Amino acid sequence: MKGFGSKVIRSLPNGARLICADNTGAKELEIIAVKGYKGVARRLPAGGVGSLVFVSVKKGTPEMRKQVLPAIIIRQKKEYRRPDGSRVKFEDNAAVIVTPEGSPKGSEIKGPVAKEAAERWAGVSRLAKIIH
Repeated sequence: MKGFGSKVIRSLPNGARLICADNTGAKELEIIAVKGYKGVARRLPAGGVGSLVFVSVKKGTPEMRKQVLPAIIIRQKKEYRRPDGSRVKFEDNAAVIVTPEGSPKGSEIKGPVAKEAAERWAGVSRLAKIIH
């Protein structure tokens, strides 16, 4: 895991629903915690692209449902700015389920992966077909 090159807006708070963009058997995830979040009183912990979050599987195969797993956010709808001045946003919020060390559990990632997530997590960048 590397540090961020740009300041990504943390727009996905606890309770946000994400699409699972890998082939682990999960379809929909809900954020229940954000790793490393140091917050303010009454503010919900939130994650953005490249954040390691803990999710609960809401829809998917019976073996995957109701499990709490770590995941990395690879896409977010909320627009954020890159250091070169360009702005990036995606059409959905998506995450990839990973092991506690940060390597993906699935063998493929569907759809594009944000450059910030790919740079920070080497395992995710190896499986990404499109890095945007």
